[in-house]
Amino acid sequence: MLAALVMPVAGVAFAQDAPQSAPADASAQQDLDTVVVTGSRIKRVDIEGPSPVTVITADQIEKQGFSTVYDALNTLSQFTGSVQNELTQSGFTPNASFLNLRGLGPGYQLVLINGRRAADYPLPYNGQSNAVNLANIPAAAIERIEVLSGGASAIYGSDAVAGVVNIIMKTNYDGNLLTVRGGTSSRGGGDTGRVQWVGGTGGDNWNLTYAFEYLAREAIFASQREFMDSYRDDPLQGPPVEGIRVRDRLQPPRTPNRIWPVDAAETCSKFADFETFTLPNNLGTGCGYYGFPATQQIRNSDDTISGYLYGTLDFTDNLQGMAQLSFSDSKAKIASSTQFWQSPLYVDQQYGTIVDAQRIFTPSEVGGLGAQQTRVNEKAFDLAFGLRGTVFNGRFDWDATVSHAEYRVDSKQPRFLASAINDYFLGEQLGVVSGRPVYDLNEERYFSPLSPDVFQSLITTVNTEAESKVDQASFVFSGDLFELPAGPLGMAATVEAARQQYDLVPDPRIHPDVAEIYNLTGTGGGGERNRYAAGVEFSIPVFSTLKANLAGRYDKYDDATDVDDAVTMSAGLEWRPIDSLLFRGNYATSFRAPDMHYVFADESGFFQTVTDEYGCRQAGIDPTDTACTGSSTYTYSVFGTRSGNPDLEEEEGKSWSAGVVWDATDSLSMSVDWYKIRLEKQVSDISSSYLLRNEADCRLGRERDGTPVDSSSAACQKWLSMVDRVPSGPDQGDIDAIRRNPINQSSIETSGIDAKVAYELDTDRHGNFRATLAWTHVLKLEEQEFEGEPIVNTRDHLSYFNFRSRVNWQLDWERDDWAVSLYGYRWGSLPNWEETGRIGSYVIWNAGVRKEITDKASISVAVNNVFDKLHPEDNSFNTYPYFWRAYSPIGREIFVQLDYKFN
Repeated sequence: MLAALVMPVAGVAFAQDAPQSAPADASAQQDLDTVVVTGSRIKRVDIEGPSPVTVITADQIEKQGFSTVYDALNTLSQFTGSVQNELTQSGFTPNASFLNLRGLGPGYQLVLINGRRAADYPLPYNGQSNAVNLANIPAAAIERIEVLSGGASAIYGSDAVAGVVNIIMKTNYDGNLLTVRGGTSSRGGGDTGRVQWVGGTGGDNWNLTYAFEYLAREAIFASQREFMDSYRDDPLQGPPVEGIRVRDRLQPPRTPNRIWPVDAAETCSKFADFETFTLPNNLGTGCGYYGFPATQQIRNSDDTISGYLYGTLDFTDNLQGMAQLSFSDSKAKIASSTQFWQSPLYVDQQYGTIVDAQRIFTPSEVGGLGAQQTRVNEKAFDLAFGLRGTVFNGRFDWDATVSHAEYRVDSKQPRFLASAINDYFLGEQLGVVSGRPVYDLNEERYFSPLSPDVFQSLITTVNTEAESKVDQASFVFSGDLFELPAGPLGMAATVEAARQQYDLVPDPRIHPDVAEIYNLTGTGGGGERNRYAAGVEFSIPVFSTLKANLAGRYDKYDDATDVDDAVTMSAGLEWRPIDSLLFRGNYATSFRAPDMHYVFADESGFFQTVTDEYGCRQAGIDPTDTACTGSSTYTYSVFGTRSGNPDLEEEEGKSWSAGVVWDATDSLSMSVDWYKIRLEKQVSDISSSYLLRNEADCRLGRERDGTPVDSSSAACQKWLSMVDRVPSGPDQGDIDAIRRNPINQSSIETSGIDAKVAYELDTDRHGNFRATLAWTHVLKLEEQEFEGEPIVNTRDHLSYFNFRSRVNWQLDWERDDWAVSLYGYRWGSLPNWEETGRIGSYVIWNAGVRKEITDKASISVAVNNVFDKLHPEDNSFNTYPYFWRAYSPIGREIFVQLDYKFN
């Protein structure tokens, strides 16, 4: 295998992605005359086509030790981008799992289930865009997963920019298989139990396949991991967060300005989790809370029931009916860091000065680690009916399908009632002095721990409901049109109609204009779109060794956007100079309709730290200098609002690929493929820095370099209307609020290499050995925020935290009743946090052993992360949790599984 990897690129190729090219799957594929492979609707004998397709089977998922679909896919080499996950509990979708193919983003690969679009997760990723959640798909029902790398809009329509993930469920299953699996983590927490039942039955003209799964998983809190349970884990030994403080804002800079009723030590001693520490900059003594962030969960608790039914009925030899139902019901609990309260700047009547107060609430005050968990209930189902058959003496196949899918989320989050918490500590407002409110802080309440009962009296439950739906109908007609000298001309034609809608209803008390819930705003929205499409593709045998593949598609959109319609095409070549060698290439155009939440989002609020470029330039300070960016006068937190933009256009993409596949021997297969993807008019929110730069240009009538700007232009009126400044009072002229919305703005281009190799050795005495290895290396990733702006080398930028290379491998051995599997993956280096260099790679090994006890029963043991590997060391990562979110903090996990087959 090592020798194969160092062969010249021109002669190296592999087809782990094509089951018939991998010797381990060859016998299974020889029974099929023709099959449909993701990336084409034309049935074919050769699994390999003009674009690479990676296949991962249900058996491989089990051997690799994974419990969920997402865990297995996330280790494939092509998914080089990172996403928000359970470790990022402050994210907008902490209970969902998303993929990031080629590092373009979660929404840039199309996710299909049995070739049909799945309903989007109703809560928008990062509060902005839509994507499909992989966490609710039962592993028990999966037959295999096919991953097509490259643009495929000419076949599937919108979203297939980076590629397609097609999750293919079990059909025509015979017998029954009951699986019981249990496990835990060696570092504590995360106990997991799973029960699966897969079966099938049938008669002369009917068949029914069913799968049911129950998964229960215990939460893991950051406090259960010693490397992230405290601010003391900061490699730079930064200070803790202040658990409680009252600041005198009129004290001179760099002088003690904390106010205590007696002294800091006595106050801190009242709280079990607080301790005194020396404040930086000569500010005196503070009450530190080192464990503040460790109250968050790093793995959600989960309780999920899911099921799948698939049935067929043969009406005649040429007509078959199909029905499919899949569903899931999930109850999860998630938790971010413990809540805190911060007062506005106010005049304190007792202290006679301007103060602000900050208070963090410890687990003992709130009732334990689980007392602040958000409860998320999710229900999803997908129902489909279809008819399929053959015509013209079996020359042509047809398939008509209608389906309806729904996904519902109900979130219940405990948060402070603003009036209750303010009144509890400050009481009624006593007046106004110099534009600031006057209060009298209740020292007895503020400087003493709360009981859980008192804490709960200040809390309310914030309810958010969300729902997404997709209705689809499709008709596919395929077959061989006629014979050419080199073979039959294959054709497939399709027509589709679909309706997509979503409705996101946050608690009305978290609307930006409502201040009932403390320190929390939400995003709402809702809309619908209709889509109609027609496409055709051809497989053209030019010579006996050369085949061309052409496809074109027209999509018509009926919604509020400026998309209207889109035309896409693809062209591919397959050249087989000998049976064991394939040279291939493909060119495709693709598009992506704007995410519905980019279009239909209601106004939502956020807080962000910004730099006031206008204030700096007006004062004669370079806006890029630390005198501007590092000054609290010009860099401070502001409130902002965001809303959707119905004027968005579609994003347009192009992709190229070229490669070679070589079955060098009956036991050795290899492949190398080059890819390139370019995306134009990518939808993104206007960045705050770009907004404030344009606002400053318009207010001053000139750009940074002195170029004149027409302040009365329509563009300037737009920029000026998006920034509000304080009209009077002590903060006159400061930014009061900003408004943002998404626009078609940036372009991105990426290219790289995928290489794969598989080797199989069958022996009589020592068993059968199989080895596979896949490697992806990103050669280029460049971005341009706006046309005319500089092109940025994102791949090598020291603030870019996606992986430039990823590798995965699998080694299997089977003999008689025993089977052993080793699976591993390596993620390449990332920049260090201070952006001065790069940190080491990340290598994980999983291992599994299975023993057949009887003809019906087997037992297996799996160990994930055998060596208990954690994140690579980064001595500059001084932001909690002190490592990048892509790395897992779970550590080693051990599972035991019992399988039992019965009729």
